[in-house]
Amino acid sequence: MLGSINKRYKETYTLPFDQEIPNYIDHYSGQIMSFYRIFKFFKRYLLLFVSGQLSKEKKLITSDVRKIIWINLSASSLGDSLMDLSSRTLLEQFEVDLITSDKNSFLYADDKIFNKVFTDKNFVEKNKYDLVIMDSYSSRTLKVKTKFFRNLNFVSMFGFFNGPEVNRVMFSFHKMNHLLKNKLTPEEIRALSKPSIFFNTKDINFVKEMQLKKPYIAIAIGGEWSYRTYKYWDIVVKFILKKYKSYSIVLLGSENGVDYAKQLELTNTDRVINYVNRLSFKVTSLIINESSLFICCDGGLMHASNAELNKIIPLFARLTPSMQLTDIVPAFPLFNQEDVNNISAEKVNTKISKLLSS
Repeated sequence: MLGSINKRYKETYTLPFDQEIPNYIDHYSGQIMSFYRIFKFFKRYLLLFVSGQLSKEKKLITSDVRKIIWINLSASSLGDSLMDLSSRTLLEQFEVDLITSDKNSFLYADDKIFNKVFTDKNFVEKNKYDLVIMDSYSSRTLKVKTKFFRNLNFVSMFGFFNGPEVNRVMFSFHKMNHLLKNKLTPEEIRALSKPSIFFNTKDINFVKEMQLKKPYIAIAIGGEWSYRTYKYWDIVVKFILKKYKSYSIVLLGSENGVDYAKQLELTNTDRVINYVNRLSFKVTSLIINESSLFICCDGGLMHASNAELNKIIPLFARLTPSMQLTDIVPAFPLFNQEDVNNISAEKVNTKISKLLSS
């Protein structure tokens, strides 16, 4: 019994597939006190045991499975959700529905893989499923599993793995490939690993009707965290306006970038177009897709850009670019160990010059 539990505990810091991906496992193990990790593991293990779910756990998606419900409630941010669900594109041969948070559900409203999208608050079991995919063994996910699908078998993406930072897109693809009995080679997985966003005709036509003058460079303003919120966009904007007179600039972002965007709009020419906090996430993503270049800090809009393989200059702090990007994304990142504001505007401008000249 103790040997079995110890084996499961190792899953908290061991990748659940044979392939190496960028990770901070060693860093996490050295920073987080072991008793905390053990406590968290035992809490989840006991919840699985007491709820009778341990016996329902499967390691692979078997050939008799046709209809799947995926519970994704551990990814709180838009970016994390896009990364964690990126490997759904490997499930085209199945009928797949999704349960996610209210905040993230709109991302998958027009999805080509998920047939129906529910939230944990409004889901009613109207359909028969063959299998549940759980994002992790968090209490929130397990609560939904036991409430609606107590007797169904399940597989998990992260399982007990919890705490260490990893490249979540690569984790998602390699884990899904593992669950599907490694149908694809590691090289094929690397060639597919990126987030995905699907758009409806209404949003596509809305952007067309905006008739944004091309070429333009899109810049994401603002940010949720100060160390990932760049303060020197004014220098970058002035550089572009002066050196690249054929380009206009489209400012994008959410509410936390409104004040700074207004300053940039007021202090520059009509070549600066301000759409910060004025558009939906998906419409903003479409505008990014049409840009000649997208410049941003690490965040949700960066992952939206990655979905369409846009040419981007992303600014990173603390998490290295390899933790957030994949091989097929045409990104030209800049990184600082502590704060994006330690990246000079001159470095950003130099990167812009190299890309526009090429």
